[in-house]
Amino acid sequence: AEGPKNVALAGEICDGWLPLFFSPKEDAFYRQCLNEGFAKSGETNKADRFEIAATVTIIPGDDVEKCADMVRPFLALYAGGMGARGANFHFEVFARMGYEDVALKVQDLYLAGKKAEAAAAIPLSMVEDVALVGPMDKIRDDMAKWRESCITTFLVGGPAHVLSQYAEMIAG
Repeated sequence: AEGPKNVALAGEICDGWLPLFFSPKEDAFYRQCLNEGFAKSGETNKADRFEIAATVTIIPGDDVEKCADMVRPFLALYAGGMGARGANFHFEVFARMGYEDVALKVQDLYLAGKKAEAAAAIPLSMVEDVALVGPMDKIRDDMAKWRESCITTFLVGGPAHVLSQYAEMIAG
């Protein structure tokens, strides 16, 4: 569920939500959608029992841009290559984040078969809105905004050799 009505519906009829591209800067938007659903459910304290398990890609490394380059093809595929023009729900997520112009360019390039160019068109800020990239100190600092969000469970993706560091960082 990524659109506002589907997120609200998850709040109404489900016991949790699995966002694919969650951005902490959109936390208030998602809380509002979920609260609408909680209210329609008729259940008291539903928000207290509701789980939000969000995917968070973590790519550590000294060079932030190189780390972001590992995420860009994935974002380009979803923002530009999933669904038809005008019917791509992932595109809409990035548009709501303020990246509509970027998503349009990525979609044009991706649908024209220019996948590498589409990935290269993804700005660092877009990557950093949905992933944690760069030196571990930066990732730890950036993690604070994720911890303050409505997420209750982090579904971490990234290099396995640093999983224990991720666990410590997420635990606080």
